[in-house]
Amino acid sequence: MSKRSIKMTMSAVLVAAAALTATAPANATPARGPLADVRVATHFDLSAGQMPENITLLPDGTAAVTFAAGRQVARVTPRGTTRILATLPAPADGGVNTPVLGFPLATGIVHTPDGTVYVLYATGTADLTGLWRLRPGRAPQRIAALPAGGLPNGLALDGHSKQLYITDSVLGTVWTVPVTGGTPTAWSTAPELASTGFLGANGAKVRDGALWVTNLDQGTLLRIAIRSGNRAGAPRVKASGMVGIDDFAFTGRGDEILAALNAPNTVVRIRPDGTSTTVLDATDGLQNPTSVALRGNDVYVLSAAYTTATDPNLLRARLRGHR
Repeated sequence: MSKRSIKMTMSAVLVAAAALTATAPANATPARGPLADVRVATHFDLSAGQMPENITLLPDGTAAVTFAAGRQVARVTPRGTTRILATLPAPADGGVNTPVLGFPLATGIVHTPDGTVYVLYATGTADLTGLWRLRPGRAPQRIAALPAGGLPNGLALDGHSKQLYITDSVLGTVWTVPVTGGTPTAWSTAPELASTGFLGANGAKVRDGALWVTNLDQGTLLRIAIRSGNRAGAPRVKASGMVGIDDFAFTGRGDEILAALNAPNTVVRIRPDGTSTTVLDATDGLQNPTSVALRGNDVYVLSAAYTTATDPNLLRARLRGHR
């Protein structure tokens, strides 16, 4: 990516992300309760488009992350060393027709036990938008096409059924496709997934027979039961009042969640009853957090610096009293 392209990309990101209100969730109160040893572990290169969007923790102790504007997948070691694993092909038109954002971006990422990594890519073009597979030692391969007019964003894996679930933040849809690829099925188009002008359905995780999804515009956390035959149940709102909510992770304490709130620049702890408290903010080094992951009691938080435009990074912390 040229310096001119990076500048144009950054401008598009800043203008689009500024549509979010940078306010704390209405039902959140400042607290530091569950986290300790908070530190920024890795700094990324903003000028190279290294705005980290999503993360998956690999069995070897490293983390695989997507760099949104760089169209890349990278591996980050426990020592903070970053190595690019793959760069997705650039669209012929530069991605100017990518819905809402106007630049091509790599988004959701998950992995399977055999080391295969799955990545979402949005370009605004029919030849590239979709689900991509990265196998060790092989070039990236698109295994499922998604609508060019959409913005595939969150990616979740059901390890039992070998199904992938994909949130589309523009079309307000959850798609499902097997890990082998193929034609995606529109699994849910419930109104709770829709945007209100910027981005709707966003982060996604499978847990205990349900798909959990955030809606960035509506500020909600949803639970959608996965019924027999892989049918979607009606969405249930589990938490609300969190405009700017992006991706999230379960802490292992029942349905307790740590969630990234992008424009408000916070990470919140959401309890099973839907109440929330702020556990990280800008004073801890957050720069528009996008996603959260946990390995045991180790917490990983990515910050993309979409609006701060200062220091995209990986923050690490320890979850106290983890069981």
